[in-house]
This record gives sequence, C-alpha cells and structure tokens, in this order.
Amino acid sequence: MRELVYYVAVSLDGYIAGPGGEFDAFPVEGDHMAAQIERFPEAIPTVAANAMGIEQSNATFDTVVMGWNTYAVGLPAGMTSPYQHLKQVVFSRTRTEADIPGEYPNLTVTSEDPVEVVRRLKSQPGQSIWLCGGGQLATRLAGEIDRLVLKRSPLLFGNGIPMFAPGAYQPSAFHEVSTTTFTSGVVISEYARQRVRRN
Repeated sequence: MRELVYYVAVSLDGYIAGPGGEFDAFPVEGDHMAAQIERFPEAIPTVAANAMGIEQSNATFDTVVMGWNTYAVGLPAGMTSPYQHLKQVVFSRTRTEADIPGEYPNLTVTSEDPVEVVRRLKSQPGQSIWLCGGGQLATRLAGEIDRLVLKRSPLLFGNGIPMFAPGAYQPSAFHEVSTTTFTSGVVISEYARQRVRRN
C-alpha cells in the first residue's frame, strides 16, 4: 500500500512557517540542498526544477496533498499549479477551483474529508503521497501519516505555523530510520510509524 509521507522543513521550535506563512528564513543554500534534491526531486516546484535541469521522474512521489493556505503561497507569483508533474490535491472548506486565476493543470480543490481522500489514494496503485502542509491538515491526517521526513533548520521562529496544530491527545510511536547532519546546520531525520503486531 502507498505511504503518506510528511516531508517538511521545520524550525528547532517546531514551526513550518512564520505567522503569515513566511518560509524564507529556511536556508536554501548549503550541503543539505544536494541531498534533498537527490532524494526528493519531486518536491521541487515544476518550473524551478525545469530551470535547474532537474529530472522529475516521480520515482518517490506521484501525488501531493496540501491545505489551501500552503497552496496559496505561490498564487501572488502566478504559480497556480506548483507541482504540475504530480497529481495535486488541495483541501479547503471555503475555497474552490473558481478562486484560482487562470489555468491549474493536474490540480483539484476539494472539500472532502482529507482522511477519506488519503485512504482512497492509498488504496490505488502508485508511488508515495507527499503531505506538503500545513499544520491544520497534518493534524487531520496524523493517523494516516506513515513516514515523517523532517528538515530541521538551526533556527528559532518564536511564533508561526506549527508542524502540527493542536489536536486531540493521541500518542503515536515512530522509529528513527535515519538522521543526517550537514555542515549547513540542517539535520534531516526520517521516522517510520511503528505498527502494532497482531497475532
């Protein structure tokens, strides 16, 4: 079955963006960048990957899910379909595709229950599903997350959008798969959900 992977940059104090959705404080230069591009080339916006000559074969991800606020970050720059090399699903209870200016290839906006949508996607053939953000959606989908890949930057935000929004207390155990420390100060850690063995 396909996995839902929450692959996200996060500050030391647990924020994935500033209070207004800012993410420009995260370092985009350093030795961690080559490792990210090699492992997850699909997580680079299509236009940027084309400009850099990066091949996006969708070997890891072929689908991305995100909340409207995460998606809308690119709209002022005219980025209506940021990951058009992937199937893109944007969740919103108040927005629709009518709110998108221009064309938006390979993208769907839905008000469906994210859990039901992700379970349906998991039951279909394909590669892993990338949970791009944000914190509210991650909390809704917490029980469906199979793998966490955290790009921890040596930054304190003090305030902003947390990796997970406050939700019900439901401890979930994950085990560490790998951790790599880069000279840039970024640490990339991967965790897989611990599954309960049934006799």
